[in-house]
Amino acid sequence: MHKISAMTIRNWIYERSISGLPTFSYEEVRMAFVNLSEQVVRNELYRLANQKVIVSPYKRFYVIIPSHYAAKGIVPPYYYIDHLMRYLNKPYYVSLLSAAELLGAAHQRPQRYYVTTTFPTFQSSKKKNSLLAWQFRKRIPEMYLQTKNTETGTVKFSSPELTAIDLVQYARTIGGLSRAATVIQELVEVMDVSKITEKILDYTTVSTLQRLGFMLEHVIMEQVMADSLYDLLVRSGKRLGYVALSHYAKCNSDAERDIRWKILINIQIEIDDL
Repeated sequence: MHKISAMTIRNWIYERSISGLPTFSYEEVRMAFVNLSEQVVRNELYRLANQKVIVSPYKRFYVIIPSHYAAKGIVPPYYYIDHLMRYLNKPYYVSLLSAAELLGAAHQRPQRYYVTTTFPTFQSSKKKNSLLAWQFRKRIPEMYLQTKNTETGTVKFSSPELTAIDLVQYARTIGGLSRAATVIQELVEVMDVSKITEKILDYTTVSTLQRLGFMLEHVIMEQVMADSLYDLLVRSGKRLGYVALSHYAKCNSDAERDIRWKILINIQIEIDDL
């Protein structure tokens, strides 16, 4: 092992990589090279990034580019997201279309990597990382998360049931309810709506479950799942008021009504051919 005083930043990074440490922070470099000025450290990190030795997907956080990603110099977020969130000291889960892909619903492969974390929001430069798409919520529903092994450890992602709920609640983020329905139709093969308890209402809205129930029954044609979700709403004792199917589309007073789910049908949902 080289002594730090005689070691270059490049060698320090190399030794981290062969020790199974795929990421590092700017603060760790500064601690390792206390005799170097801040400007010298920044210049060296900038030079190594240009040489595609490292990449910085978030400010002051670096990923050592493994050889199989070196040609493009782009490291997929699943490789480092758990490390990044530990660096930020924030709970998280891979969500929406990215979670659906992990669950086998890969019909519409997402162009961006969706990650949900808690408020407050934080600045994330699209120029620095155009792949990450952040969602923010008050609390993370840990009981509805799963884990998967990756090249560098594990990653947390939403269960099929939470993924379906999120796809409806944040439909605008992914391109609308038709896209959400298309993905949910694939997810039903691994969904178990009976796993959803009244506790879910601490993390989502009644109107989201109304919309999901309507879609399961009338769009995806999964009557048993729809009935299970409806029973959950009845047990919760929540009063169902009429809500628009799409809360971001115009809804006229004469819109067709679904009496069971209390839905004002203000859009037509179309599922893509799988």
